[in-house]
Amino acid sequence: MSRTSIPLDSETKARLDESKRDDETWDEFLLRIVAATGDGMSPGTLSEDEAEDAMDIVREGRDR
Repeated sequence: MSRTSIPLDSETKARLDESKRDDETWDEFLLRIVAATGDGMSPGTLSEDEAEDAMDIVREGRDR
């Protein structure tokens, strides 16, 4: 099995830590989150306004 690293800023990591269960690996946690929210690959998951709002949040985070 291959492994990868995903760079995160400390605020994002802290927020993820709050949601992760003590008895699960990071891989199990991320699979649980994806299963709960959908795979993000389906067209139309977000409206254009929702997608733009999400991108604004990402851009603000990058600017910090």
